Amino acid sequence: MSKYDYDMITIGAGSGGVRAARLAGGYGARSAIIEAERVGGTCVLRGCIPKKLLIYGAHYADHFEDAKNYGWISDPQHDWPTLVDNKNTELDRLSGIYTKILSNNDVDLHEGRGVLADEHTVEVGENTITSEHILIAVGGWPSMPDIPGIEHAISSNEALELPSLPKRMVIVGGGYIAVEFAGIFAGLGVEVTNILRADTVLRGFDEDIRLSLDKEMNNRGINIVSNTMVHSIADEGAKFNLRLENGESLKTDLIMYATGRYPNTADLGLENIGVQLKENGSIK
Repeated sequence: MSKYDYDMITIGAGSGGVRAARLAGGYGARSAIIEAERVGGTCVLRGCIPKKLLIYGAHYADHFEDAKNYGWISDPQHDWPTLVDNKNTELDRLSGIYTKILSNNDVDLHEGRGVLADEHTVEVGENTITSEHILIAVGGWPSMPDIPGIEHAISSNEALELPSLPKRMVIVGGGYIAVEFAGIFAGLGVEVTNILRADTVLRGFDEDIRLSLDKEMNNRGINIVSNTMVHSIADEGAKFNLRLENGESLKTDLIMYATGRYPNTADLGLENIGVQLKENGSIK
């Protein structure tokens, strides 16, 4: 009889964690997985899939514009809550499929935040479980800068669940997440300003692509403010006043940050097993 409850415990039920846990279970190992929220992780619940569904929704604006050339003369009205509700219905379906996959491969699901007590022990709420091997697959979380007023800003997580669309919006960041959300909200009629530290978007990508995309974003009415960042955010009631590092300021109804992600390793108890972390949460 084994001295441990499981052969492998996986902390984090995102795409990587689910695959590892179900493969272990499928090969006959006693496998368990721990998840503090819903099964699916970033890709299914807060990243790739919900973002793409919003992209599909925003693309219809182009189709309606083209339809005018074929005699369709009415102006369509978009209902944001309907898109969000249907997006969430699809995410619920996919999360259920992931949960079923775990069950079909004899993987035990423990709901709650997993905290390492030692090299073979994990505490989940008031319960304690043990395993010969423990796999950490907790993924990442949006990075937010330490500036005055940052509590007034949202990340891509909250952008997916907005109760209504703002009239004006600032998106900070020049990576693909910022660019995609700028396209989504501009396509849905929001006045979007994109602030980035570099001279143009998608640093590290092919230069021709960067320049072409920059031009297309401007053609779509997205205002790009380059070579600066936000210094502070002031709440003025119905709007926010952003002071930029270049000395300029602008007003907006909503500000979203898409300036990278950091490892979601806080409060895992890694210090209990001698694992040292860098300031950003990654393992040294």
